[in-house]
Amino acid sequence: MAAYWKRKYRGKQEDKPWYLLTNLPDLKSAIGVYSQRYGIEAMFKDCKTGGYNLEGSQASPDKLIALIILIALVMTSARLQGKRTKLQGQEKYVCRLQETGRTRRRHSNFWVGLYGENWLIGIDSCQEWVESMLSLVRNKQPFYQKGLRAVKLIGQAL
Repeated sequence: MAAYWKRKYRGKQEDKPWYLLTNLPDLKSAIGVYSQRYGIEAMFKDCKTGGYNLEGSQASPDKLIALIILIALVMTSARLQGKRTKLQGQEKYVCRLQETGRTRRRHSNFWVGLYGENWLIGIDSCQEWVESMLSLVRNKQPFYQKGLRAVKLIGQAL
């Protein structure tokens, strides 16, 4: 039996402690394994109601297995793309990094990878409009150049 209550950090604290029944040798490893559940639960949500809608697919068992394999490949690809984007320091172009009062990361590697591609499509579709607006406001040109560099870096990894 193990009990853990994350200490107060930046004025925030978990509402309730964790009580874990485990066969692991120490508290640190039990907490490490249990904390991974957040990622697993997010993956289950993505597969069920968060976009892939596996429950509503009504696929035969063979087709369901093929669909699950395809989803696993897509999720792995998006996660790796998101990780690359974060390592390049370009995630700020894809999503808002900070939110007031938030203690956990706002977006996972999966989310950053998935929406990074959407961001590239959006940039491509409105590039002429943005460039015409920049001719009116020249002082924003350096920021636009940084954004184009991010497009190049994120796009290379796709």
